[in-house]
Amino acid sequence: MQGVFTGFATIAVVIGVGALLAHLRVLDLQAQRLLSKLAFFVASPALMVITLSRADVHSVLSANLLATSAGVVATAGPYCALARWVWHRRLGDATIGALSASYVNAGNLGIPVASYVLGDAALVAPTLLLQLLVLQPLALAVLDVDARGRSGSVWQVLSRPLRNPLTVGSLAGVLLSVTGWTLPAPLASPLGLIGNMAVPSMLIAYGIALRLGPGLGRAGSVTELAATSALKLVLQPLVAWFVASQLIGVEGHALLAIVVTSALPTAQNIFVHATRYGRATVLARDTILITTVGAVPVILFVATVLG
Repeated sequence: MQGVFTGFATIAVVIGVGALLAHLRVLDLQAQRLLSKLAFFVASPALMVITLSRADVHSVLSANLLATSAGVVATAGPYCALARWVWHRRLGDATIGALSASYVNAGNLGIPVASYVLGDAALVAPTLLLQLLVLQPLALAVLDVDARGRSGSVWQVLSRPLRNPLTVGSLAGVLLSVTGWTLPAPLASPLGLIGNMAVPSMLIAYGIALRLGPGLGRAGSVTELAATSALKLVLQPLVAWFVASQLIGVEGHALLAIVVTSALPTAQNIFVHATRYGRATVLARDTILITTVGAVPVILFVATVLG
């Protein structure tokens, strides 16, 4: 259980540093946007190259991925329906909301939790690859369309993910993993150094936004925030458990890994995407905060029952 607290405590401290720097007026909202852009365009793509080049890409084809995917669909689907028919959100806002309800923190929190709670960091790889290679490119393509106000030609729509730095970094990492190629040290070392900026940049930018942005729930629908948080913390791990245990027949440690991974909180990079495209930034920020705090008891409960 120590790994759960260690992972969450690390994130909380770095976010707190960002909030403190904003409180002391060392950094402001302009700095927050700059850090978010740095993470989106530079650091995160480098991190994806390094991370995915070392991952077992073939694990994404495992049957367990079905349970993880079911959890994503079961949360993003209902949110999109509510966003369209109840809250009447525009496309970009609904996309960020759907990501807030379903996109787990498989990177900077999932890896330490998988290492310390599950005993193997590789257990988070299927979820990480699903998000980086499928969910994120699709979501960014939709956000690009929404930002431009028109879809463009078929080729423009299909090629947009390939023009996104995060997607390019992810594909480059997968190519290295599949082919077994190793980056030469003069290239791998600076990429690793740059990639190490990704998580701190995201977390400090998030802390600045918490301190200087609107109060919790003040700039949006409290009902919508409650929905994204409940979908993420309750429905997603529950659906993943049901599909894995009742439909696929997964048992033991493998089942624990699936449910714990699905119970991870919303990823901080969703806030980076929201800031980058100017869509649902407060909803993303607040959902990340609530699910990060709420995921601790949820994961402890899952580990106690299934561990």
